[in-house]
Amino acid sequence: MKRVDVVYALIYDDTTSKVLMVGNRREHGSEWSLPGGARERGETLGQAVIRETFEETGLNVAIDNIVAINEKFFPHAHAVFFTFGARIIGGEQSINDPNEITDIRWIDIKEAENIMDYFPNGVQCFVEQRVAAPYYFQAD
Repeated sequence: MKRVDVVYALIYDDTTSKVLMVGNRREHGSEWSLPGGARERGETLGQAVIRETFEETGLNVAIDNIVAINEKFFPHAHAVFFTFGARIIGGEQSINDPNEITDIRWIDIKEAENIMDYFPNGVQCFVEQRVAAPYYFQAD
């Protein structure tokens, strides 16, 4: 079974209590998620989340720590999802690939928690209490 590492950026605006989410194009409409995607060969998790966020939103981010790790078995893959806390440091919000992303929207945290029901304790604890696990890349 193939292993796939997937990264997501949890970007929270504490002045509006909203989370940045993207509409991913699917066969039957779109599905909301945090900006992110699969780590490419030779890429660290940190590099992947920065690249994926820019590709999907046009925004440059700095990452903080990992706020959650989830796993899921699919019929042909074992996916491990790494969600990083992230901050916008530049760029301009835009859809770079309309074949992949249908919309970029700041969503109220309560609505975001309903969408991201795979976090049993919600996302509020990640953004307000700053619950996190440190992330380190150990270079030689």
